Amino acid sequence: MSLEIIGISVLWTFLFGYVLLGAIDFGAGFFNAYGIITGKQHILSKIIQRYLSPVWEVTNVFFVFFFVGIVGFFPKSAFYFGTILLVPGSFALILMTIRGSYYAFETYGARGHKGYAFMYGIAGLLVPAALSVVLAISEGGFVSIIDGKPVMDYWALFTSPLSWSIVVLALAAVLYISAVFLTWYADKAGDTAATDLMRKYALAWSLPLIIAAGGIIYELSFHNPEHFERILDLWWMFAISAVLWIATVWLLWNQNKYGTAVWLLIGQFAFAFYAYGISHYPYLLYPHLTIYEGFTNEAMAISLIVVFILGLLLLVPSIYLLLKLFLFDRDYVAGNKKE
Repeated sequence: MSLEIIGISVLWTFLFGYVLLGAIDFGAGFFNAYGIITGKQHILSKIIQRYLSPVWEVTNVFFVFFFVGIVGFFPKSAFYFGTILLVPGSFALILMTIRGSYYAFETYGARGHKGYAFMYGIAGLLVPAALSVVLAISEGGFVSIIDGKPVMDYWALFTSPLSWSIVVLALAAVLYISAVFLTWYADKAGDTAATDLMRKYALAWSLPLIIAAGGIIYELSFHNPEHFERILDLWWMFAISAVLWIATVWLLWNQNKYGTAVWLLIGQFAFAFYAYGISHYPYLLYPHLTIYEGFTNEAMAISLIVVFILGLLLLVPSIYLLLKLFLFDRDYVAGNKKE
């Protein structure tokens, strides 16, 4: 296995971690805002605040690792993506800043303030929507090389059905992942009302999720036939993902084994996420940039791989301890321990 493949695999794993943790975080913020605005905060807010308080600072660690790694492993990617991602990247950065600020106001200021909660929740949905545009750009057709420099066609990007399909999938995935996890979390807390409400939200977003995923594959058949053909070659991985989705929905529908449902959900997204990444190989940006072009030197690559693997080995136990000592501590989850 080449260093390029090892490097992109490590980065893809960090991105997968960010997708899962970020989705739970972003979705929890939205559901908290939705509960306050609709008058259901007495059902949801306590459970969601218990989750957000110890976790919200950790989520972006995975994203920072990925961002540093993509530039470190593939320096040439900065040349291509640095300019074309100026608008969506800046927008996402502003939204993250807003989220952090409003979370502080909501947590340490006036709790239950509708304005703070609304801004926090909406910003949480717009962040994944903005970041997901990168996937659309990577499919090609939106970037031209003029006088040796990449130029983005924003009109083509924002009027492309593929772009909007990816944005819809990002939103549906955030709300679905978060709802399934919070259903389990509320059940662990013994909060029947919150469990039932989050279960309904999870079921409600399960169908839009699978429709949006199918829509992306359909749009790719027109937008990027080469990638579409590679997806068809990996049909079995997507089929396993679909079976896991059915199993997750079935458990939610039958109102039992919510912990198993969460693990099935992780498996569902893992198969789909890695299948998409493999089918995208070797391109970082169709058709201009592959993982073999502009790859860093061997010494730097080995150093980065070692550091990132060690970072992953440090992060995973840290998250496990966070879950064990805080989120799933019996007193904490039941609201008997101070945050």
